[in-house]
Parts: sequence; C-alpha cells; structure tokens
Amino acid sequence: MKVGSPDVEIKRISEEMQQWGLIPEKIIGKHKVVIGLVGDTASLDPLQIQEISPWIEVVLRVEKPFKRTSLEFRHGEQSEVVVSTPNGAVTFGKNHPLVVVAGPCSVENEEMIITTAKRVKAAGAKFLRGGAYKPRTSPYSFQGHGESALGLLAAARDASGLGIITEVMDTADVEKIAEVADVLQVGARNMQNFALLKKVGAQDKPVLLKRGMAATIDDWLMAAEYILAAGNSNVILCERGIRTFERKYARNTLDLAVIPVLRSLTHLPIMIDPSHGTGKAEYVPDMAKAAIAAGTDSLMIEVHPNPAKALSDGPQSLTPERFDRLMEELAVIGNVMGRWQDRNMAVV
Repeated sequence: MKVGSPDVEIKRISEEMQQWGLIPEKIIGKHKVVIGLVGDTASLDPLQIQEISPWIEVVLRVEKPFKRTSLEFRHGEQSEVVVSTPNGAVTFGKNHPLVVVAGPCSVENEEMIITTAKRVKAAGAKFLRGGAYKPRTSPYSFQGHGESALGLLAAARDASGLGIITEVMDTADVEKIAEVADVLQVGARNMQNFALLKKVGAQDKPVLLKRGMAATIDDWLMAAEYILAAGNSNVILCERGIRTFERKYARNTLDLAVIPVLRSLTHLPIMIDPSHGTGKAEYVPDMAKAAIAAGTDSLMIEVHPNPAKALSDGPQSLTPERFDRLMEELAVIGNVMGRWQDRNMAVV
C-alpha cells in the first residue's frame, strides 16, 4: 500500500480479498503497510488486484516456495522479533544492536545455573540458554533433568533478570515450557518435526529455529514457513553448523556464508551458534567475531563454570572468565559494525 493509506481503505481491500477466497495478512512496517494474500493465487492477474484501489502502490507475486518467510512477502523490509524479559524488551533484527545468548548446554543444578546466569549477565548477555530436555545421539548420554530443570531456569531468571531460551522436543511439553521460556528453541534434530513446528507456531512465544545438521537453506526456510503458517511470525533462524566430509578437526562446518544468503531470501532475524558450529572452545571466539563482521543479528555461546566436568558439550564451552574477555573482544568488532550496545543499554 502507498504511504499514508487510510485504515478504512486497507480494511475494505482486505474484506474484498476475503470475498475472493483469499486470506489477507496485514503487515505493518516502519514506513508502509503490506497486505499478504495467501491462498490459490496462481490464476490471479496482479493488474486485476492493482485496479481495486488507487492506494495500492504495487502488486508482487511471491515466487519462492516459502511464502510468508520470503523477503518478497514484506516487500524487502526486515522483520523484528521483540522479546519481553525481566530487564525490559530486547529486539532481534538487522537494524538493532547484537543480542548475545549465553549459558550451559544443559541445566545441571541450581547453584550452577544461577551462578552462570549472573556471570554472563554481568558480561553483557541478554539471554540465558540452558537445556531442560536434551536430544542426544546416544540414549545413554545425559538427557537433561526435564521438568524439574524448568524451575531452575525460572530461578535463574529471577536471580539475573535474563530472558530464558530453552529447547522443546515434544508437542506435549510446549505449554509447560512456554510458561517458563521467553523463547522456545526447536533444535537441529527437530527442524523437520512438522507436528512440533505447527504446535510452536500456534502459541505466542517467539521461536528459535536451528538449522538441521544436513538441511539445505530451502529446507530450513520451509521449516520456518510451517511456524509462520500456523500464526506465529516471531521466528529467529539459528545457524549451528552442518555436517560435511570434514569431521576430524571440527564438530561441524559453520556456514557463515548463510548470513548474506539469508539476507537476500528472508526477512527473519539471524543467529549464529559458533559453539555447536565448531565443537571446540578454542575456535569459538574467532568464529563469533567473524559472524559479527558478516552481519549476524545474534550469537549463542555456550558457557560453563567447569567445562571439564560438564554433563554435556563441555569441550565447546567457554569458562566464565574466557567469556568475559570474549565480550570485550566482540565489542571492538560490534562497534565497527554499528551493532554493539554497552551494559548500561546505551548504544555506542
């Protein structure tokens, strides 16, 4: 729609589109309103729609298989995901300061998770990550403490003021996890669990969607499409490394090229996880800095008070002391890129 289009005209057009058997979705951007038309549009002539109102600026057909996820669906405007936390709203998006998410792979005990939360908060993180439910390759590996760990995450949020990001593995657990988590994570192993994608799409909390270990970019964006199609537009895409022929020196191959590729394809915010992407703590700082330089909107970094004794993913976890130094290093790159925010919430 043209800038300044009256609400009554937008409503009239939407009602007429419904009479055509289409589902109109109003998207309010910073400068204009876009109406996305979902349904059987293959036989529609864009010029026919253009003639409905002089307030219509342009009609574009979304050619990508992923519709709502496509950058075309928002006429090139990037979306934002705003998350409420005890310390105020935090925004994920291209035109906002970088958001750092940090914490252990899994919640082990109350002292450990609260201590870690306070340390990463003091260093500048905005969210605490920690798994209550852990999908593991081996059935004999630590699977997480489950529901009892959710209470520990809530205690850590109360003690630190951080937002909480934790993984959901089963449709049956969505509601109880959503009561604690500020962002629900769908992990790499569940990226194409379509029942789960529909379930998290039908609730209101933002969703962090990790890329599957062998997923193409189209696979990943189509998975996000399931969430948006179910009604939840607050999705963050997280690159966490993919499997390639290289397995000797790194756990996965961290695909940083995905950042400019995604920028050209989708409006959704981007997160990079260099911890899973490399699998080795010594590689994490360099890949985190490279991700900022490439334009990521967020970072997820694993931090554990004693990585050698971690119940899961210890080799890729930073100590709190190393995380403190890393945040200082990231500030240098972040300031150059215009994406950094200091601990007092003042944009540098």
